[in-house]
Amino acid sequence: MQVTETLNEGLKRKLSVTIPAADLNTRLSAKLEELKGQANIKGFRPGKVPLAHIKKMFGRSAMSEVMTDAINTTVSETLDKRDERAAAQPKVDLPDDQAVINDVLDGKADLAFEVEYEVLPPVALMDLKGVPLTKPVVAITDEEVTAEVNRVFAQNRGYTDKGDGAVVETGDRLGLSFVGKIDGKAFDGGSSDHAHLTVGSGEFIPGFEEQLVGMKKGEPREVKVTFPKDYQNAELAGKDATFDVTVLHIDGPNAGELDDEFAQRLGVENVEALRKAVKDQMEAALGSMSRQHMKRQVLDALDDGHKFDVPAQLVEAEFATIWQRVEHEVQSHGRSFEDEGTTEEAAREQYRSIAERRVRLGLVVAEIGNKNEVNVTEEEHQQALIAEVRRFPGQEQQVYDYYRKNPQALAGLRAPVFENKVVDFIIDQGKISEKAMSREELAKLIQADEDEVPEEHHH
Repeated sequence: MQVTETLNEGLKRKLSVTIPAADLNTRLSAKLEELKGQANIKGFRPGKVPLAHIKKMFGRSAMSEVMTDAINTTVSETLDKRDERAAAQPKVDLPDDQAVINDVLDGKADLAFEVEYEVLPPVALMDLKGVPLTKPVVAITDEEVTAEVNRVFAQNRGYTDKGDGAVVETGDRLGLSFVGKIDGKAFDGGSSDHAHLTVGSGEFIPGFEEQLVGMKKGEPREVKVTFPKDYQNAELAGKDATFDVTVLHIDGPNAGELDDEFAQRLGVENVEALRKAVKDQMEAALGSMSRQHMKRQVLDALDDGHKFDVPAQLVEAEFATIWQRVEHEVQSHGRSFEDEGTTEEAAREQYRSIAERRVRLGLVVAEIGNKNEVNVTEEEHQQALIAEVRRFPGQEQQVYDYYRKNPQALAGLRAPVFENKVVDFIIDQGKISEKAMSREELAKLIQADEDEVPEEHHH
């Protein structure tokens, strides 16, 4: 076997490989011997078919299998010898001339072909000890716990339709239809055929709910509001808007007290235990938001600390996945890139650099995991599968079967778990400074992280 390197540029490699006819014929003989033992041919006892007869019957098709095997093993042995790992499946270029291929199949000619591939770059890791990280800490006040407990109470004591002549009061749960307008023009995402709202809960923008009090079922009314200056959608922030609102139904809260008896209905001992359960839940949610922001800092630090070229093939594949989703979003919302204040060209540019970041981070995370023996246990893999299945209530069995039949999809559930374990490994030895903030400030930080670089949404 002869191997000549014809290109070595950055991560790109091209090799010229020749497998001598003699090698192919040796492999072919072994293959035919194997077939001789299995062949069932009329007029011959099993295993007693003369080799020449087998060769006449199976020669060409056996040789084409031998050729494929020879190419695959030669390519993988060659890469091993060169101590290179291909980023993706190497591309094999066979001679175009059918006459040449026929000579190879007839065992008369050497097999010469080209192999093109990109190598995975070596990853020199930055020092992972003491990465500076800010940990958002949100204190939960008694008032917030009380408000949340009241919300749980309101939700669980149930509502009854107040009937046709009813009037909206604070605490009622309404069905509404509305169209939001700015300067008389309906804006994106500002309309609903049937939204639900509990009056006084503060779910809608300030000033909206108060203006509904006293409305009758079926009565249209214009509600005037101003979006808060720090509203998450920058296009609407600080603007005056009107909403044409119609009340579809008015449900009043059922009578009942927030007492131990009510708490027991929810499966806890008393009001105190209910408060504790609610507080624990709020803390867990905030803890997970805080970690999400820290994860983003870790990924940013890894991105800053590792600058190396990544295989174009991998970036292309990652970009294609992202772009498909972007186009789907644009089409399904009937919006253009110009509506979003950008151009297709600029968007492509932005997402290409995101694709490159993801590929680079993927290689870095894999290297950290390998060097520090971070592994995903079978149990963790199973938990990830169960969590995934639970995301589809009513279709659990189909989802479970899908993963059982698709090993690749199942393996895909490992990646986010592995990434999170590597992130935890870095957080554990990070230099952490705590920063007190409000829930709103933390939510804003996460929104800003997302806007800047949308990481995968499996967190």
